[in-house]
Amino acid sequence: MKKLIFSLILLVFLITACQATPLTQQVPPPYIDTGIDPESWATIPAGKFPLGQQSVMTDIDYDYEMMVTHVTVEQYANFLNEAFASGDIQMGEVDIAVDDRDLIWTEKGVTGYYEGDDYDGYKHEEEVLAEDKILIPFPNSTLRLTREGDTFTAIPGYENHPMTMVTWFGANTYCEYYDYRLPLELEWEKAFRGTEVNDKSDGIPFPWGYEFQQNNANYYASFDIYEEMYGKLGSTTPVGFYNGQTYSIDGYGDYETIDSPSPYGLYDMAGNVWQWAGDNHSNQHYRHLRGGSFMTYEIDLRNWKENGVAPYHYDPDVGFRCAR
Repeated sequence: MKKLIFSLILLVFLITACQATPLTQQVPPPYIDTGIDPESWATIPAGKFPLGQQSVMTDIDYDYEMMVTHVTVEQYANFLNEAFASGDIQMGEVDIAVDDRDLIWTEKGVTGYYEGDDYDGYKHEEEVLAEDKILIPFPNSTLRLTREGDTFTAIPGYENHPMTMVTWFGANTYCEYYDYRLPLELEWEKAFRGTEVNDKSDGIPFPWGYEFQQNNANYYASFDIYEEMYGKLGSTTPVGFYNGQTYSIDGYGDYETIDSPSPYGLYDMAGNVWQWAGDNHSNQHYRHLRGGSFMTYEIDLRNWKENGVAPYHYDPDVGFRCAR
């Protein structure tokens, strides 16, 4: 009987030890400086590249630039403070309506005006009206931001983590405020994989090449140092974390990363957080998310994987970067 009781206690301990800490209960991590500048941009030159799983050669006939990293929590906090001061955004409530305006609920948070999308009345088409839209929910226990008075501040430890819990409208408004824009899907995909093809005319499936190793990127069950801290679900990693450095956190040992930028030097194009694309898909008006996240399996890190959601969607594994 004693052996049975001991075995049951051990089993409960093991199950509990493997459980992930819910995101709302995670203590902020120590600040880690990756050395990658979130203000930096990379140029993607004009030319053909292999598109999609079938690597169809596709031309983009202009140069453009994309941010080397995701927009960080600190960058977004700075934007909120500037845009509130200029009167371009405000705190408020907006109604969310879908399916021909039949279903409505209210979101509270930061709002800003959006000019709307063309609407053709197709079956199940989402109508996006010209009106104030939700940018981020606030208050919200999963946000890495706090507000005191009129000032938003990144929670210490998360300053250089990707901004999450941001809708497509929240990402688009940030980009437009600084005269940037969200990248089109074609632009995003070229920045992800470059122009290389192998002897079978296949483009690279991952930003860093054809092969995948566990410490190339942050994904579900990647066993990175944040999963050691918080359990199997893990958390976001600082932007540019997978740059070949070895990181140490007291009590959790060392974690060695592989330098894993895209061919144009962009970090976290696969994993960490899903990234909003700028396209408005006609007769549908859903927006696409690309790149996978810390909450998805390795299969979602491939170049051609995508995830379509409504523009008012937000999640703790959804972020963005800008283009120009």
